[in-house]
Amino acid sequence: MSLAGPFFMRIQRSFLSVPAINQRALDKVPTLECDGVIFDLEDSVAPEKKVQARDNLRRFFSQEPRSDHIAIIRVNEIASPFFEADLALVLELKPDAVLLPKVNDATDIEALQARLDADLAPSELKIWAMMESARGVANTVQIAATRETGAHRLDGFVVGLNDLRKETRVLPRPGRTYLVPYLMQVVLAARAYGLCVIDSVSNDFRDLDGFASECLQGREMGFDGKMLIHPAQIAPANRAFGPWPEEIAEAQAVVTAFAQPEAEKLNVINLDGRMIERLHLEGAEKLLAQVKFIESRKTDP
Repeated sequence: MSLAGPFFMRIQRSFLSVPAINQRALDKVPTLECDGVIFDLEDSVAPEKKVQARDNLRRFFSQEPRSDHIAIIRVNEIASPFFEADLALVLELKPDAVLLPKVNDATDIEALQARLDADLAPSELKIWAMMESARGVANTVQIAATRETGAHRLDGFVVGLNDLRKETRVLPRPGRTYLVPYLMQVVLAARAYGLCVIDSVSNDFRDLDGFASECLQGREMGFDGKMLIHPAQIAPANRAFGPWPEEIAEAQAVVTAFAQPEAEKLNVINLDGRMIERLHLEGAEKLLAQVKFIESRKTDP
């Protein structure tokens, strides 16, 4: 059961991670203004609570969901004894995507693709990969390339800095200075193969000023959005990852300019002394469609 509309209409600014074992947190999900929810069966769920967490998700998905939330289930890693039961739940519930943790190389994605295909999972069910190991980040391009070499379900990357810091021994410092090269490597690979790419969580959910700065940094680096651990982080993430007012104004100007009769057959036009190509029109139309979608969410009951 997909919880969101066509992928091109989706906004990907904020993804709240919700432990599937936390019933109170699950109950709050329909009221939240995040763009997506990552229902976690992995790190936030103790081994003895895995069965209960799956039962919680089964009940949650049986209810009437919000149609504008992207629903992602984070399973345990393939080598885990919990993976088979997690995968069976994914096939039963049919979320928008399954998030595979601790992806180290292309074979991890290819193996999950093969399992989903063998079990006749709907083609709309996508694969997202957690990029959280040194090997994974080192193999980012190889992993992203699987989208064109057979793993057509691969649709997004989510960076996991907690595990990556532990492995690389980079200290957690404001500004993430020594982590930026790793982050940019993931962004570049994602863009090369048309994947969504989501920035890592910020652990101190009480420091909203620091969180806002980190969101802005992520936006400037090219991330689509951010993974969150607390509802208080939703609004700052949505603001930082836009669309910003100046971007909306620019998009409206581009659409208006290309709508003029004299621009009908032109691929390049002059807009206030700047050369604007028709490819900018495509981007402007997509952005304005997203703005319209966001506004509709505010008015829907």
